[in-house]
Amino acid sequence: MVCLTNIVSTVNLDCKLDLKAIALQARNAEYNPKRFAAVIMRIREPKTTALIFASGKMVCTGAKSEQQSKLAARKKLGFPAKFKDFKIQNIVGSCDVKFPIRLEGLAYSHGAFSSYEPELFPGLIYRMKQPKIVLLIFVSGKIVLTGAKVREETYTAFENIYPVLTEFRKMTQVKVTFF
Repeated sequence: MVCLTNIVSTVNLDCKLDLKAIALQARNAEYNPKRFAAVIMRIREPKTTALIFASGKMVCTGAKSEQQSKLAARKKLGFPAKFKDFKIQNIVGSCDVKFPIRLEGLAYSHGAFSSYEPELFPGLIYRMKQPKIVLLIFVSGKIVLTGAKVREETYTAFENIYPVLTEFRKMTQVKVTFF
């Protein structure tokens, strides 16, 4: 079963922000404009990170559910702000099929959807068309699913890929020794 590991959302606070002032008055906030143009605020509960931009836009990462993401985005920031256009931008899930996978065979057979270059990255990148999800498939049987806008897309993508993975299941070899 797919376990949701990260939800990325955006919201418009609908006001221009003084990032220096926010960084000074907020706990768990860091602001280094030479390195990154946003205040990075760590939220303890739910355990998330908010990126707050001077334009009033905010990105929230690290939540494990849509509700957590919305709650983290709504946390009192210490200044008056609206809450416009809240949107889930990306849902990341992971799972383990509990068997090894022949990535070379999968890449060859599903070349139109697959990219596998083990010298560059150990996983096979599978770009599913429907739903439009990217899966990182590892020889160990671990899978990462990313790109969903709603959680059901991750579940559908896994249901679609599972029969393919069983087809490319790596059979363990039994070592036979003769005396």
